[in-house]
Amino acid sequence: MRTDSSPGTLPAREHLPAGDAGTPVLDVVIPVYNEEKDLQPCVLRLHEHLERTFPYAFRITIADNASTDTTPLVSRRLEAEIPEVRAFRLEQKGRGRALRTVWSASDAPVLAYMDVDLSTDLNALLPLVAPLISGHSDLAIGSRLARSSRVVRGPKREFISRAYNLILRGSLQARFSDAQCGFKAIRRDVAQVLLPLVEDTGWFFDTEMLVIAERAGLRIHEVPVDWVDDPDSTVHIVRTATEDLKGVWRVGKALAGGSLPLDRITRPFGDDPRDREIQDVPKGLARQLVGFCVVGGLSTLFYLVLYSAFRQFGGSQTANALALLVSAVANTAANRRLTFGVRGRGGAVRHQAQGLVVFGIGLALTSGSLAALNAASSDPAHSTELAVLIAANLAATVLRFLLFRAWVFPDREDDQPRTDHPRSDHPRSTVVATHAPAAPQQSYGPLPQRPTAPQAPQAPRYATTPYSTSSPYDTTEFRAGDAAEQRSWPDATVQLQPVRPTDTDPRDF
Repeated sequence: MRTDSSPGTLPAREHLPAGDAGTPVLDVVIPVYNEEKDLQPCVLRLHEHLERTFPYAFRITIADNASTDTTPLVSRRLEAEIPEVRAFRLEQKGRGRALRTVWSASDAPVLAYMDVDLSTDLNALLPLVAPLISGHSDLAIGSRLARSSRVVRGPKREFISRAYNLILRGSLQARFSDAQCGFKAIRRDVAQVLLPLVEDTGWFFDTEMLVIAERAGLRIHEVPVDWVDDPDSTVHIVRTATEDLKGVWRVGKALAGGSLPLDRITRPFGDDPRDREIQDVPKGLARQLVGFCVVGGLSTLFYLVLYSAFRQFGGSQTANALALLVSAVANTAANRRLTFGVRGRGGAVRHQAQGLVVFGIGLALTSGSLAALNAASSDPAHSTELAVLIAANLAATVLRFLLFRAWVFPDREDDQPRTDHPRSDHPRSTVVATHAPAAPQQSYGPLPQRPTAPQAPQAPRYATTPYSTSSPYDTTEFRAGDAAEQRSWPDATVQLQPVRPTDTDPRDF
């Protein structure tokens, strides 16, 4: 799993600004491999649909990844005949590799892709990209498993799809409903920061991208689709499923170990109500209370099981101390990761040491309760001991939360921004950081409109190919092991002015 930092943080999410008059708003990528039969009908149908329904300038990009038939010839012919079509060829196979390459080079603010078989009804395309244009969402996916979706496919593919999504929910806690539908879109500014974190180059590319985006807090919009299975699909189900399961294991291991720099793509996103300073309401308190209660409930059950087991071999005080010690270590580790969101190994020993101090306070409360019970009754029943311990643990739990929040895991969001970067496991590897030149502040008008009536011949819409090897950005090469020495990263994205709650619409006056 890649641990190199992405080039800069995301800007505030807002309505997409207008670019140059010739820049398309939407770039639809069609990854193909040996699709000489279906490519031309697909492109013609998609182009006709966009001409008729899409209100902005668009581009269709054919991403040919190492086809060995006449697909490259068909691509070039379509590019020559249709102004909105571009052909791009890679010499290596892999749908993920094709999407990463084309998306990274595209200049369109909204990037989408769909399968060449057009199994998904095209009427879902505008609802797919509209939330990205408006600034409401960061990614959008078509879902065949939504309640209102209408899907025609065999029972074998239906079972495999639902089983795979159940695996994602159980292992990676994914909340999106359909990871494999070949109908997705992403904002370009999000793609520039997110794609360097995605390692897979094949069919698991979609799943890995969505899991990382969801864990980083990006907003994923789902669109119910009408979908008809392609009986001539060339996807090798067994091999693809095996590679997907390997990818699930790799991503799950990286997430559990904290090696993914998710903090690079989390915030800011404009007027997030969670970012507002509200008097007398500590930030994140509600979420932390829920997480602490869940961890506390499980820890209490774990403690009672341990106490009952240790009680068989020793006295109540010894059993209580041992059970509380073991459960306290587990409780501190769980709260550190799940409740207070501390990732990585930094400060783990100090947190456990502070947790042991909190454990000592809990031990004093529970031991004192047991001592009071033994003073009141020479031979108390086991159920009475458990009841007293539960009451004492409730009091200790409240105190533990307050100490965890104020002392062990204090809120440091107001401190200086973090400038440390994850360590690379390969010190000799290099990372190329791309720095965009600073752009002057400017106001934007409406999004560029696509001409609706025939016009006189004019210069081509695209003066240069969007995938030329030249780049207007400066690149700096350095060793990944030296990344930790960098104190700041120049911003690699266009700085946009976030929308504030006090802003007003001039149309209201």
